[in-house]
Amino acid sequence: MNKVLYNVTVSINPEVEKEWLAWMKETHIPDVMRTGYFLQNRICRVQDLEEEGGKTYAIQYICNSMADLLTYQSECAPALQADHNQRFQGKFAAFRTVLEIIHEHPQPNVPISSN
Repeated sequence: MNKVLYNVTVSINPEVEKEWLAWMKETHIPDVMRTGYFLQNRICRVQDLEEEGGKTYAIQYICNSMADLLTYQSECAPALQADHNQRFQGKFAAFRTVLEIIHEHPQPNVPISSN
């Protein structure tokens, strides 16, 4: 069974970007991770989109299986998303993507040459 990457892409209003990013790092993502369904997470800022009035971020979570993700989505996500929606209502747009991880190549412990 392959791991699953759950990607949440959020375009956030610049007026609340710093507050939103701090809240994501300090509150929301720790709350999501405490559900126990995810192994790791990362926040990425999207660089190649023309940004119209906002910054776009991809918040990525890795879980062991589609079953874990589906359980998270049905049992935990509604309350966590409601908190986000209430706190930042009208100041963001979001969409979610689920990706099956087909292959991961571990990073070798080889120093990069400066030549």
